[in-house]
Amino acid sequence: MPLQGARDICLNSGKQREIPLGGGETRCLKRMDLITALAESLPRGTIRLGCQALSVRLDSSTSSPSLHLQNGSSIKAKVLIGCDGTNSVVADFLDLKPSKLFSLSEVRGFTMYPSGHNFGNQFVQVKGDKCTVGRIPIHNKLVYWFVTQKVMYGRGGLEVPKDPELIRQLTLEAIKDFPSEMIDMISKSDTKSLSNTRLRYRSPWDILVRNFRKGSVTVAGDAMHTMGPFLGQGGSAGIEDSIVIARCLAQELAENYDKKSRARNIMMMKVEEALDKYVKERRMRLVLLSTQTYLAGLLQQDSGLIVKFVCIFLMTALFSDMTRHTRYDCGCL
Repeated sequence: MPLQGARDICLNSGKQREIPLGGGETRCLKRMDLITALAESLPRGTIRLGCQALSVRLDSSTSSPSLHLQNGSSIKAKVLIGCDGTNSVVADFLDLKPSKLFSLSEVRGFTMYPSGHNFGNQFVQVKGDKCTVGRIPIHNKLVYWFVTQKVMYGRGGLEVPKDPELIRQLTLEAIKDFPSEMIDMISKSDTKSLSNTRLRYRSPWDILVRNFRKGSVTVAGDAMHTMGPFLGQGGSAGIEDSIVIARCLAQELAENYDKKSRARNIMMMKVEEALDKYVKERRMRLVLLSTQTYLAGLLQQDSGLIVKFVCIFLMTALFSDMTRHTRYDCGCL
């Protein structure tokens, strides 16, 4: 269902604040549904599953990259685009600094209401002292929810449980003072859908200065710009990456691929130029997104009064239009 608005509710005071969603349609959908739709549009055999990457190497004679897999095999490529997530081996090959941890974790899940729910079509966040509970309807029977918690640094505080039932029990304990409908929502959630993740980010200044290309190797998605979920733009930015990189490669090769330029070294030079265009086009968009999510993350964790004051000042000065990022147009293929 299309979302018609969003509300922030303070648990302690009960105060509510309406949040704009930006222009156009806003809908919540399951990530797996999106992945399936994208995968089914590809030729059969394009995707190979169960191929965990271990390292990237360059052929000494041709300078072509190859991806070495856990099963002992390798994949040789003319162009390698690492979309292998936060702990990317392709990012390691590019000498990018590892992503950093917020002192926050997030539990996510789905809850099905066979007879329908009465939550309407609003995105609602309830904020307490130690955690925030968010609820977004997908359709009139299915709801997506998340619980963002401050990580405690005491005994066992850094451990992130993976057992779904334990995740549910600990989450219910954390939100015991929240409204009963939210407690009920999490207690009735689909156990298989539950996950618990420490939130990570790549520093805005790293995105500003780092080199995201080496030869014909680059990165996209979380491998390039891990960011917190506070704007809901991580996946969107990954889709933007794919459009821009495809466009840059297509334009550069279409303009230069003729009978006189089929030599491998010339073609590889054009590929590298295309990847440089891609990185240049994406950099400032990603710097702004990562800065906004970084400041939002600092405001949610225990950062101290001075840090929070600086964050609020910077958010007001740089991002007074809170939904501007939703109106960005990365162009057509």
